[in-house]
Amino acid sequence: MRLLTHIVAPEQEGWPLRRLLRQELRISGSFLSRLKWRPGAILVNGRPATVAAVLHAGDAVTADVSDLPGDNPHIRPVDYPLDILWEDEDLLVLNKPAGIAIHPAALTEETVTVAGAVCHYLGQGSFHCVNRLDRGTTGVMVVAKTGYVHRLCMEQLHSGDFRRTYLAVCSGVPSPAAGSIDLPIGREPDSLLRRRVDPAGLAAHTDYETLWQGPDRALLRLTPGTGRTHQLRLHLSAIGHPLLGDWLYGQEDRDLIPRPALHSHRLELTHPRHPPPPDGNSPAAGGYGPAPAGRYEQILKNAKKGWKF
Repeated sequence: MRLLTHIVAPEQEGWPLRRLLRQELRISGSFLSRLKWRPGAILVNGRPATVAAVLHAGDAVTADVSDLPGDNPHIRPVDYPLDILWEDEDLLVLNKPAGIAIHPAALTEETVTVAGAVCHYLGQGSFHCVNRLDRGTTGVMVVAKTGYVHRLCMEQLHSGDFRRTYLAVCSGVPSPAAGSIDLPIGREPDSLLRRRVDPAGLAAHTDYETLWQGPDRALLRLTPGTGRTHQLRLHLSAIGHPLLGDWLYGQEDRDLIPRPALHSHRLELTHPRHPPPPDGNSPAAGGYGPAPAGRYEQILKNAKKGWKF
């Protein structure tokens, strides 16, 4: 159960309860319209109250913003170990391994998913992913424990308050060594999976920086300014430098790496309820090397050995 509490300040004397719930506790209008019909969900001084109630300084307001049971009936809870980097009552920051999907797929029977593992861990039936990672991508991802907190996180997802940094290994060496890619992305016709560069698609922006280069490949730092599906993979492919191991937008080489060489390295966000923000530095379970490889030094060491993942 997630309860929000607030003591009415002197300057909030005379406010209607609705105003405090919307303005101070940041409960959306649509959520409030459901919440007010939930028995015991909104209390003033321990007693049920209507949203039209007039508040007085010192009143204690409580709102139950927990998810309702059965919000995600398609998710099967599964006992699968989670690598938890950081956790509080609102957020779960995970280090995702390779080879596991976030959600159950429409075309395949998924035994284990991140959604199922999180639901089992939290003992609830709902799952709210803030930043999604592809099946083959490793590293930092954030899960909100309630739909209420998820909405607050999504408000900052593509703003300066939410910053994501990826490490990637691409084919060839980009020129210039650092730059930006601005190419709109749309769906590939007749494909449920692929995306393509499409002038009529959604705007997409990626910054890249070369951290190390070899004769035929390079280690890049990628910073997406938007969050389109397959954005980093497609953008690098579009400039002629697909990710190593990217079977969809490049060339598969399972002897080198059995997945796209992409790792969610760092994530920073402003906590929606409690500053200062958490930030995740992922140690890369199942990532780029046998030792914890979220550290740039370890990835660079592996690179100079010949990129044997």
